[in-house]
Amino acid sequence: MKKLVITAILLGSGFMSQAQEVGIQLYSLRNQFKIDVSNTLGLINEWGISKIEGGGTYGMPLEDFKELLAQYNLKMVSVGADFGDLENDIDKVIKNAKDFGATYVMCAWVPHDDNKWDLKETQHATNVFNEAGRRLKENGLTLVYHAHGYEFRPYKNGTLFDYMAENATDFAFELDVFWAQHGGADPLALMRQYPDKMKLLHLKDMEHGIVGNNTGHEDDDTNVVLGSGQINIAGVVAEAKKLGIEYMFIEDESSRVVSQVPQSLEYLKSLD
Repeated sequence: MKKLVITAILLGSGFMSQAQEVGIQLYSLRNQFKIDVSNTLGLINEWGISKIEGGGTYGMPLEDFKELLAQYNLKMVSVGADFGDLENDIDKVIKNAKDFGATYVMCAWVPHDDNKWDLKETQHATNVFNEAGRRLKENGLTLVYHAHGYEFRPYKNGTLFDYMAENATDFAFELDVFWAQHGGADPLALMRQYPDKMKLLHLKDMEHGIVGNNTGHEDDDTNVVLGSGQINIAGVVAEAKKLGIEYMFIEDESSRVVSQVPQSLEYLKSLD
């Protein structure tokens, strides 16, 4: 497979700033990791990706996993954290992030009853994120929340996400463009509405014809090659350039991830 050095290619086209890179969320390759951890990390390297978001070691001892990351020139710049740990065991979160040398800590889900996500739930989550974010800041880390769709339920003249964003004093957001649109929002509009609070992106496209909802659930195989679906990926990436968003992680949860990621990278390379 021809190696795609994404940072260099995008810089060469004048598209990206020196501070911006395309990475990958390791969850995309969860099924491949079950078969062979080393070969899966090697595949990411072959794609020309060097920045990753993850946080686990796929059953390996931490030091052995870190040795593989170094072998394949992969840097974990963002680690995932469970909401429960952010609320009740922040020292565990800090240690995990520091073990990997990460800069960002990302939470992607707040446990809740699917039929109930209201102002009370939103206020509680916001308070937890602000408190955890303060502790993480003290340790040189930035907390970002990855909204999953249920946050875009109506509230006053906007949504519950608006409440979170307007009251986020010590945390920011990682915008997953798939889940924002699936939940009824316009990802590009959100970036323009909250330019200082969008710190990371998940690039993920949605199959044409899919009608979203605000449950935070959808068939994984509705994830398609970037630029081939119904989400304005080109507009989002152009706005990310304006905002100086540091990392944009491809997250492809489909069963076709191994064939789709190289196509998505080629699409991103084509953007001016």
